[in-house]
Amino acid sequence: MSRRAFYAVALLVSLLLAGVVSSYASSHPDGLEHVAEQTGFLDSAEDSPTADSPLADYSTRGVDDARAGTAIAGVVGALVTLLLTGGLALGLRRRRGGATDGATGGAPDGDLARR
Repeated sequence: MSRRAFYAVALLVSLLLAGVVSSYASSHPDGLEHVAEQTGFLDSAEDSPTADSPLADYSTRGVDDARAGTAIAGVVGALVTLLLTGGLALGLRRRRGGATDGATGGAPDGDLARR
């Protein structure tokens, strides 16, 4: 399997998981919210500055179906994460002067003696 085909399959699997599995995520509050509820200070919490964002609370504003909204939020979150990490990796790769092979220290043919 070529590298490009592998990346395409990995992307499709990631998006499928983000879109489908996110619908089956726990409906219980996260750990911090649970502790705040148990200790009695949940009522003093303030909304995050991003509480009005289009993808707040693992849903999508404007989508009436909760499952579809969660799936869209999962897919968008996965794509944003991919774009940010891919851009960071590309930037670091260019800064270092190109691709290197970690096993050979960057020597294209694996011969470190000629470096």
